[in-house]
Amino acid sequence: MQEVRRDNDIPLTSMKKIHFRCLAAMWLLLAGLSGRSGPAYAADGIETAGTALAAALPAAAGGLCLLHEDREGAVQLLESTALTLGVTYALKYAIDEDRPDGGKHSFPSGHTSVSFSAAEFMRSRYGWDYAIPAYALAGFVGYSRIEADRHHVHDVLAGAAVGILSSMLFTTPRNDLRLSATAGDGGCALHLTLTR
Repeated sequence: MQEVRRDNDIPLTSMKKIHFRCLAAMWLLLAGLSGRSGPAYAADGIETAGTALAAALPAAAGGLCLLHEDREGAVQLLESTALTLGVTYALKYAIDEDRPDGGKHSFPSGHTSVSFSAAEFMRSRYGWDYAIPAYALAGFVGYSRIEADRHHVHDVLAGAAVGILSSMLFTTPRNDLRLSATAGDGGCALHLTLTR
């Protein structure tokens, strides 16, 4: 028996491996930014890597939507990101807490809220295979904000909570309905599979 497939179909497990490898490569590349010697360079590299990841995680979530041709997911990602940013900046200006380095608007951490929003979107929409590395990278973003003296621990924890809750509010699991046909000496069969 042989499954009938289109020529351009790539098995989802292969796509997950490719996506994981891309995230791992991004992690190694960004970790290399903090590889300069000396404590000042290391702290600067950690902050730079965290800032880059804060932009890369939502981009990766959007890339997943494109990869899966998931317009509904893209809308949910935009809605959850908009809510995350709206709540984050409303709190920043309402509370107006000073940063550890003396700057303004510390609470909550915007970099962390956007990163955790993207990680939770990946978990809610596509499952833990994508979310585990995304959550690890989002955790690094939060760490980088504390290490760079831009935020207090409670700023980062609040940012993570805002991001996670915003994505939980808008994101639903993606279910794929697949139809495949098999044929053999004894006949043929149609397979209908619902996967997440």
